[in-house]
Amino acid sequence: MSVIEDWISELKREAESTRALLEQLPEDKFSWRPHPISMSLGQLALHVAGVPGGLALLLDDSVSEVPVVPLPEPTNRQELLDALERSISLAESKLRAWGEDALRDTWRLVSMGETVLETPRIEMARTLMFNHVYHHRGQLTVYLRLLGLPVPGIYGPSADES
Repeated sequence: MSVIEDWISELKREAESTRALLEQLPEDKFSWRPHPISMSLGQLALHVAGVPGGLALLLDDSVSEVPVVPLPEPTNRQELLDALERSISLAESKLRAWGEDALRDTWRLVSMGETVLETPRIEMARTLMFNHVYHHRGQLTVYLRLLGLPVPGIYGPSADES
């Protein structure tokens, strides 16, 4: 199996865990935040849902400007689930379009014309499209715990499910 096919398989498998988590989020708590400088539950959830596709777009060009990421709050759970589906589909299509060779191409992140980072696309795809999501998905489970709500299992049953 190729790196692309391995990653698409991982993308789809992990999307199932993300979907299960998003389905648990209470709509009436979307504006809740654990600290004044933290993202709200809804903002973080929408970020998690949109990261794979959004970063696939960012990585698609060989040079990208540091993005200003808006952090809107969703109005309902379905908005989160729809965003996740669009995001996963977009990430999959970009991975297929890049192929193995384009994954190894150099990608640059610039800020006002100055290079901030220069690395092979494959490194940023792994770090941003995958690891970044897992990090924020873990934050969402902490938000649920702080709200006193059950946490779904991600890699096996959680303490709430055993």
